[in-house]
Amino acid sequence: MTTLLIEAKNLSRYYDNHCAVDDVSFSLEKGEVLGFLGPNGAGKTTTMQMLCGNLAPSAGEIRINGFDLLDQPKLAKQCLGYLPDIPPLYKELTVTEFLEYCGRLHGLSFRQITAAVNLAKARCGLHDVAERLIINLSKGYQQRVGIAQAILHTPEIIILDEPTVGLDPIQIKEIRSLIKELGSEHGIILSTHILSEVQESCSHVQIINQGKLILKETINGLNQRMNTGTIKVVTRSAINHHSFSDISSINSIENTSDTHYLIHHDSNNSPIELVAKIIVDSGCGLLELSPVKQSMEDIFISLTSKQTEEEIA
Repeated sequence: MTTLLIEAKNLSRYYDNHCAVDDVSFSLEKGEVLGFLGPNGAGKTTTMQMLCGNLAPSAGEIRINGFDLLDQPKLAKQCLGYLPDIPPLYKELTVTEFLEYCGRLHGLSFRQITAAVNLAKARCGLHDVAERLIINLSKGYQQRVGIAQAILHTPEIIILDEPTVGLDPIQIKEIRSLIKELGSEHGIILSTHILSEVQESCSHVQIINQGKLILKETINGLNQRMNTGTIKVVTRSAINHHSFSDISSINSIENTSDTHYLIHHDSNNSPIELVAKIIVDSGCGLLELSPVKQSMEDIFISLTSKQTEEEIA
């Protein structure tokens, strides 16, 4: 039986006449790492702040582990661990001092604080820097401290807003590994505009653009999208586009040169065998026929561009 940790229904948030988040609904279950993806200014951070209770929605409902965030805010927030895009660190403290202080804020007893701080330091790889001032740590270690304070009270839900921005490649790899490890025991929402972040760390993805959700998908489903949709064709001599007019699953044919083509088709109905037969029967000489693997960038650009065009129309 799955455990529903977050249920957000019809969330909207206005700033005067500007709608930053427009009728957004989604859920999060235990064991899921949800990548919340979108360009800068799409509404990601506003949504995260509403989920954490830092910002009231203009409309909609949020339930955290069964608790209504507006009616039972203390009970709901006890289930949350939050790392904003700028980690809330007291940099004049050592790592241990800061985490002990966070434990007191969470209302943990002295014995609970000692155990919780040791566990958080172990999970985030902080034992070697535990007695150093936070201000003297690298940005990667400061991010680790930020994650440690978010998981200190073992919350059911962890919300991470842009956790790897500004880190070097080694630090990014370490933080991603930590997120995947935490995802096995918690429900995690990872807000980012970095596409590779979602592919590396997440089990599910949703894309927000101009305040609206335009995609909700599992990573496996997204990978299926990336493997289909376009066929690359190379022939010895030019072919007539009308030869393919009877294939209903073909949406369009794009000439990249006189004998090079991209055939775009319905993702659920590949016409590759019919295309091969028509070209061979025509005598144009089939030199190459292969499906084109879309990148996540291609899908992201396609979805956001399509929404922009629909808004203009």
